[in-house]
Amino acid sequence: MTITYNPDNCVVSVGVTDYDRSVAWYRDVLGFDLEYELKEYGWCELKTPFGFNIGLGQTETVTPGNVTPTFGVRDIDAAIAHLREHEVNVEDWHEIPEMVRLSTFYDPDGTSWMLAQTLTPKEER
Repeated sequence: MTITYNPDNCVVSVGVTDYDRSVAWYRDVLGFDLEYELKEYGWCELKTPFGFNIGLGQTETVTPGNVTPTFGVRDIDAAIAHLREHEVNVEDWHEIPEMVRLSTFYDPDGTSWMLAQTLTPKEER
C-alpha cells in the first residue's frame, strides 16, 4: 500500500500569534494572494507561486521549529533588499560555490524561511 497524494492540496501550516498582522505581512511583504479565509477560526490560506499554499493559524504561542521552507528566487540581492525595505529580519546570503546562494529570513513570530538563488541550471548539476 502506498500514499496517494493530492497535488491540488498542499499547505504549509504556520502558527501565528497575531492573525491580522501575519495575514498582512504574508500578503503585503511576500506578495502572496489570500486564497480563502475562515476568520472566525483564525485560519486562512495564501497562494504562493510555488504550487503550495501557506496556511496561517492563530495560536497563543509560537515555537519556531526546525523545518525551514525555502523559496526559489531569481535575484537574491533584490529579494533581500525588498525584505529589508519592510524591516524584515533577513540575513546576508551565503554561497555554496557553483550551486546556490541562500539567505534566511524571519516572519513576525520568528519563524524562519529561506531564499535560494540557484547559480547553475538544474541540467548542469
